[in-house]
Amino acid sequence: MSVIETRREQIFPVLDAIQIAAARRFSDNEPRRFQPGETIFSLGERNAPAWLILEGEIDITRRDGLNREAQITVMGPGQFTGEMSELSGRGTLAAGRAGSEGCVAIAFRADQIRALIIGSAELGEMLMRAFILRRVSLLQDVGAGSVLIGQPGTPDLSRLQNFLTRNGYPCTVLDVASDPQARELVEQTGVTSADLPLMVCPNGTVLRRPSNAEAGMCLGITPDLDLAKQYDVAVVGGGPAGLAAAVYAASEGLSVLVLDQRAFGGQAGTSARIENYLGFPTGISGLALAGRAFSQAQKFGAEIAIPLEVAHLDCGGSARRASEPLRLELTDGRSLYARSVVVASGARYRQPSIPNLDSFEGAGVSYWASAVEAKLCEGEEISLVGGGNSAGQAVVFLAPKVKHVHMVVRRPLEATMSRYLIDRIAALPNVTIYTGAEVIALEGDETGALCGATFRGLDSGKLYNYPLRHLFLFIGADPNGDWLAQRVAVDNRGFVITGRGFAPTDEPVGRDPLPLETSVPGVFAIGDVRAGSTKRVAAAVGEGAAVVAQIHSALSPV
Repeated sequence: MSVIETRREQIFPVLDAIQIAAARRFSDNEPRRFQPGETIFSLGERNAPAWLILEGEIDITRRDGLNREAQITVMGPGQFTGEMSELSGRGTLAAGRAGSEGCVAIAFRADQIRALIIGSAELGEMLMRAFILRRVSLLQDVGAGSVLIGQPGTPDLSRLQNFLTRNGYPCTVLDVASDPQARELVEQTGVTSADLPLMVCPNGTVLRRPSNAEAGMCLGITPDLDLAKQYDVAVVGGGPAGLAAAVYAASEGLSVLVLDQRAFGGQAGTSARIENYLGFPTGISGLALAGRAFSQAQKFGAEIAIPLEVAHLDCGGSARRASEPLRLELTDGRSLYARSVVVASGARYRQPSIPNLDSFEGAGVSYWASAVEAKLCEGEEISLVGGGNSAGQAVVFLAPKVKHVHMVVRRPLEATMSRYLIDRIAALPNVTIYTGAEVIALEGDETGALCGATFRGLDSGKLYNYPLRHLFLFIGADPNGDWLAQRVAVDNRGFVITGRGFAPTDEPVGRDPLPLETSVPGVFAIGDVRAGSTKRVAAAVGEGAAVVAQIHSALSPV
């Protein structure tokens, strides 16, 4: 059963007269009367308010990119429209029209909804739960969101699927080779195979082989930024550390901007199940944990901009005074300003030295194991290289879905993996572990897809060739700090050094660097990108919380 069937009362709560009166105190808008059938908010509309219905009804509908419309529900007096998009100003995933008798409703802007959620514990819990569950129900609905048309398993289609899924946006995939409606649309638009995949947005816009940024703009995922605004805190990276910093900073009244080039959650967001995170005895997926943190940051008013990539951090050099803002230059040429910057860009997946590896990325080689990858390799034999916790979580997730997992590690698992994962893997009947081996070569078929791999024994040097269409690489990560352009001090592996002293070119600030502060005053580093950090989700969250107190100290007058 769907979440909308099992939790309808929580998804569509009804406020009583006392609760309605309490809620109305947070809006400065007058009630508005709508005529029967009048549009109240449109699909994809940015900055749409949430509406509290006082009289009549509002029909809530959704529509996919092929213009297929369906009713979600009919709301009546005492109910709020909206979901998580209304908190962030992003494009709405549903539309609302006044019912057959019209309606009277009062509008709540995003800042007023946040004030209500924070100012009233009872109503705040009710609304946040409803907004989150409404987004979850839309993700479960195969008729909501965008339509992707292409050949499943191709790099660009997999990329778009992952981008939308990880950012909490529903989509439907149609195989151009077998779906008549997909073929018809391709013929109507006159596209070639080089233009695939097509992305048909709910508003009818058709994008040909779009980038993540183009998809984000079409769907309203990427916000309209005020380039003249000076933020108190700019966080670069939307993983656990960055989201924790955003939650704590925004909840304490600081203006916060979070930037990430792919999706919220970072590498942790790709984990199928995290079982040793405090407070979740049955475990939680990385995407679910990141989604909760993302919602929490929006609740307190943090702005989250995805997918935007920072190209360069301009600290102003020796001429900059500590009181002057820092500048973040984006890859699209725009600039943003902040009084402090938190480097939480994490780590990027490490690539082994294998010839032509790049040509198979997205065409058989993956660095994470999401539901998209699991579907593609369902019922087949796969290989997974790596012996850390991320590798172990991926094996446990994939094994029930595939025919066999060949796990290749350089050292015994006891040296690199948590005990609970080792025991879980040992209980899986379709997992074989090869210790003391590495992958050295890949082979493709006539279409360019992976079809085989060569492994070598580290001690014997013996070569083993296996027919293989899916290879997962979990061999560690390198710091994702190239965008810093050597502006802050790093160690010999590229991890950012904190708490060791300011660079001699910087103007004296009359204090020692704070524990999480880099060699540049006002620039902090947390999480996996920081030298000496513990590479665990809980540790990253802790650093995200701790850095906010240090930011307050750095921004306070001496």
